[in-house]
Parts: sequence; C-alpha cells; structure tokens
Amino acid sequence: MAKIGILGGTFDPIHNGHLLLGRQAYEEWDLDEVWFMPSGDPPHKRDHVVTAASHRCAMVELALRPYPHFTLSDFEVKRQGTTYTAETMALLHQAYPGHQFYFIIGADSLYELERWYHPERVLGQAVILVAGREYEDAPRTLEEQIAYLTKTYQADIRPLHFREVDISSNELRDLESRGKTLRGYVPKPVEAYIEAHGLYQEGNFHG
Repeated sequence: MAKIGILGGTFDPIHNGHLLLGRQAYEEWDLDEVWFMPSGDPPHKRDHVVTAASHRCAMVELALRPYPHFTLSDFEVKRQGTTYTAETMALLHQAYPGHQFYFIIGADSLYELERWYHPERVLGQAVILVAGREYEDAPRTLEEQIAYLTKTYQADIRPLHFREVDISSNELRDLESRGKTLRGYVPKPVEAYIEAHGLYQEGNFHG
C-alpha cells in the first residue's frame, strides 16, 4: 500500500511555498509520493478568472521536475463541471484502491472544512495533514479544532510542522501585472514560462 499525499489548489501560479509544504509532508509522514493536483472548476474561486488549466498544469510540471517523489496529477482538471474534494477522494479510491491518501491542507481550511461539500466524506476518506498556525479570531485553537473534528467525524487529523511562507499566488499575480520580478518566489522555469506566455499581465486574463 502506497502512502500518497494529495496537495490540491489552483496553483495560479505554483510557488516555492507549495513545494516546501509538499516536502514537509513527504518527509514528516514518510509518504511515498506527493501528488500536486491542480483544480478544475473550484467552487470557492468564482470571484476571479482562473488561468487556463493547460497553463497551470504546465507550470506545475516544470516546478516538479527536480523532485522524483513529486507528481503532477491532472485528475481534477480532466473532470467536467465543479470539482468537490469529497467526490475527488471517492474517485481516487476507486481508481487506486491500494493507496492510502493523505490530504494536505492549511489551518485556515481546517476551520472552514465543515462548510465544504459533504465534509464527513472528506474526513472519512483520507488522513488530514494540517499545516499552519493559530488564528487569533478563530473560535478554537488549532489543537481544539483538530480534537473537535476528530471526535465529531471520527477523523484522522495530524499536524504538519510547517512554517507558512508569507506569499500567495494572488500576490504573485499582482506583482507580475505590475512588472515586478517573481525571482525567489517561484522556480526559475516557472518564472520563464510566465514571461514567455505573457501570463498575469494587466488586462490579460488567460482563463
């Protein structure tokens, strides 16, 4: 049985923080592989245009080349319509019945998880690895939230000791649109791809 980490997101664009998070999960929980899974039509990203999946997958593939234990998965982008995590996990179990899946999320997602589509199915189909920090305005501490969800849903939730990287894809898109360098934030091949394809230029949306 292979232990597979699933790191999902729009990856618009993928950045060094994503790679560091994947590495921490791989090393801390002795995973066999980490699958980076760009989302197709994410239900929580409807407030802005998401770059075409072909570009996002290409950038992920370039970023992962130096890491033999990291894999690009197009499992979600090949699906039609809105992609929900609960359905993705069920389909993954059907396609790979011999694998054990570890779903990697940030602490912010853990506090929002009960508002996801069928959270009980998400929590029942994977070990949840939670990275991040405490949130001052959260109703519970991170430890209390883990304990609450574990008891309520009989979930397997484990902390991931990862210090958050203070950058987001949204900030990187903004930097690129203003002509600022992304050097140090994204792998060099990703930076070159963004430049070559004119992504994230002001008024230039590649959705």
